[in-house]
Amino acid sequence: MDNEPQIRLQLYLARCGVASRRACERLIEQGVVSVDGRIVTAPGTKVTGSERVSVRGRRVGLQTTKRYIALNKPRGYLCANSDSYGRSLASDLFRRHVAERLFHVGRLDLDSEGLIFFTNDGEFARIVTHPSSEIEKEYLVETCTPVERGDLDGFVRGVRIEGVRYRVDGYSLESPFRVRLRLHEGKNREVRHLFRSIGCRVRRLRRTRIGVVGIGALKPGAYRFLTRAEIRWFLDRAAPHDAREGGDDGSY
Repeated sequence: MDNEPQIRLQLYLARCGVASRRACERLIEQGVVSVDGRIVTAPGTKVTGSERVSVRGRRVGLQTTKRYIALNKPRGYLCANSDSYGRSLASDLFRRHVAERLFHVGRLDLDSEGLIFFTNDGEFARIVTHPSSEIEKEYLVETCTPVERGDLDGFVRGVRIEGVRYRVDGYSLESPFRVRLRLHEGKNREVRHLFRSIGCRVRRLRRTRIGVVGIGALKPGAYRFLTRAEIRWFLDRAAPHDAREGGDDGSY
């Protein structure tokens, strides 16, 4: 009906648990989303929810139960909904035990390990990934060659690489070959780019904390559900929408 409230298609898809709002925008632009049988490529399209909305031919609907998972992703697992090469997916580690369809919040690349969230709450994902929320992430980096404080101080001041400026909020040098970095923006593969810029090869990269959630006693491949208090902490950091509608989903 004409007086039914309407929302943007990407927001509807996020609330259906398809992906984060920004990722849903990309799906729309790729031409894999249809509304009542018609392919839609304009992210600003409005829907009421009464339409038949499908992604790659599969109908989607609003999720009634929201889930929030913290996973310790092992090395060699891919953060993706599918993979044409048949590689192991991070979501395979909990898929049999969770009825709802969940998507990853941000990414860790194939060779990176550690903490990553999965959810079907698009707004939660937007808050966690958007730079304006200023949610700090911590990474433990082990290197093949010694790291000097001068280089790390340079990371704090900021480094421009191929026209993109990268910087960290702070660091702790635990040994010449082991450093903890703290940052909140999270550009694509930022940590690896920083160390490559000083000619230092990363041997192991592990995310150990996102906001108030630490990896704790979670073993590689294990997961747990976030507590209500943890979920509320992130939702309380919601910032007003800006024109970008979401932060970088960058992997590390």
